[in-house]
Amino acid sequence: MADISPIDLQKALKGAQYPASRDDLVELARGNSADGSLVDKLSGAPTDRFDGPDDVQKAVFGNQ
Repeated sequence: MADISPIDLQKALKGAQYPASRDDLVELARGNSADGSLVDKLSGAPTDRFDGPDDVQKAVFGNQ
């Protein structure tokens, strides 16, 4: 996968319930067959808890 897009992230987190922990979202992404690089980026997010999809996107993509 060249670059991870916000759409890829949305697909990976389909069905997420917020607030959610980083570990819960990583498990969900794996269950949704997310690309390994997306799972790695999510695993390395600096936040342990997310209140919604916007929080996840900011943590994964930063200021890109």
